[in-house]
Amino acid sequence: MHSTDWLHARAAASPAAVALYMDEKSWSYGELDRLVDRLCVYLHARGVAAGDFMAMLLPAGRDAVCLVHAAARLGVVLVPLNGRLTPTELSWQLNHTRAAWLVTTPDLDPQSENAGGRQTVFLEEKWPEQPADPFPRRGWAAEQLQAVIFTSGTTGQPKGAMISYGSHFYSAMGSAYRLGLDPADIWLSCLPLYHVGGLAVLFRSCLYGTAVDLHPRFDIAAIQRSFTRRPITLISLVPTMLHRLLAAETVWPQSMRLILLGGAAAPPELLAQAREKGLPVAPTYGLTEAASQVATMPPAAAARKPGSVGKPLLFSHVRILDRQGKPLSAGSYGEIVVSGPTLMAGYLHNPTATAQTIQEGELRTGDIGYLDEDGDLWLVQRRSDIIISGGENVYPAEVEQVLRAHPAIAAACVVGVPDPEWGQTVAAMVVRQEEAAVTIFTLQEYCRRTLAGYKIPRIIRFVPDLPQTASGKIHRRQVADIFRKKI
Repeated sequence: MHSTDWLHARAAASPAAVALYMDEKSWSYGELDRLVDRLCVYLHARGVAAGDFMAMLLPAGRDAVCLVHAAARLGVVLVPLNGRLTPTELSWQLNHTRAAWLVTTPDLDPQSENAGGRQTVFLEEKWPEQPADPFPRRGWAAEQLQAVIFTSGTTGQPKGAMISYGSHFYSAMGSAYRLGLDPADIWLSCLPLYHVGGLAVLFRSCLYGTAVDLHPRFDIAAIQRSFTRRPITLISLVPTMLHRLLAAETVWPQSMRLILLGGAAAPPELLAQAREKGLPVAPTYGLTEAASQVATMPPAAAARKPGSVGKPLLFSHVRILDRQGKPLSAGSYGEIVVSGPTLMAGYLHNPTATAQTIQEGELRTGDIGYLDEDGDLWLVQRRSDIIISGGENVYPAEVEQVLRAHPAIAAACVVGVPDPEWGQTVAAMVVRQEEAAVTIFTLQEYCRRTLAGYKIPRIIRFVPDLPQTASGKIHRRQVADIFRKKI
């Protein structure tokens, strides 16, 4: 499959249709197409060439949206970066991808000392005026990479999932068939554009010809203003966001036809609270490695079967396998295995992890779940050790490594414990070195030097020894149980 430039095709088909809302401003698809042309001319003049890897470290806004589409038009691979990471974490990701370019702003620039020839472009400079001739639209093949999106890794380091245009296209089509499509749809997105869910909303709306109401961050007051200012029909949320909106007694617009809830398992009490208010919540299960959605339960069905994430989307397939890789019958717990055209091409510069995750064309998620007699998926446990706090993935090994580097710490075990607002909060059980003195506050401030804020343990407990299994490994489940009993 070879495709034309999606934005240009949409602009040709419906140039006056609104593409993007931000606060009181809006841009049509025709206007957005011309802005992207200007940005392409600007970046091409700086030396950006097809095939380059270009990192994006920008807040969600008009410039970031333009850069996403400009990267596609230029034929470069986008590397969206999380602005909440520390300079150390950002530098690792930049170096791992070998990005030739970093597009950012002066206040966000990590200023890595080991840039390795990478060039930085600040988008605060004025773009050129509209060029006399439009920038060439090259189009792309389905297998061409659109982005490398970082997700948590099995060794404590993040992994760069390689997402193709074909993955985005089939994800958009599968989502439309499941959620329905209205030409008047306005999708409110407060998900960051370094998450696959944030990018998915942009590409889906472009393909559908519908509008995005984009928010640079989750802000209840700003979301309420959007709800009163325009007829929002769709919104993507993680459970923490829905929890806060419900607690704020948000007035939901009558136009709202669907709340897509994903990023972490939704607590049953949260779903019940939403149902009591008559909100159309659609629980969903997805992964970065599958370009967002895998399975989604429509609101009416979710009310009849609370807790399920529904059937796989069109083109996607789910199997439940035992530890030997054999299919399990309905109702049996096992590993969720996904296949279909939305899957990533693999992890960038990590063939070992790719071979472990993609086996015979199927994605071994590591998540535990089961299919019921109706073929609906039930998620039992996300990747065993990963902590999902406020929709952000935290890998315990990374936090443990930082804790153990403190001279007063001999050992550490990090787990996630249930939290009504965040879904999970990060907790650490630590063993001090002999005769060493260290406080909880000191350890948290130490972590803050190298870890993003959401990775810092909110709960720390000092113990003489960590519980161990019979084989001498740290008994992570027992540690988690101890914290849960103390809550």
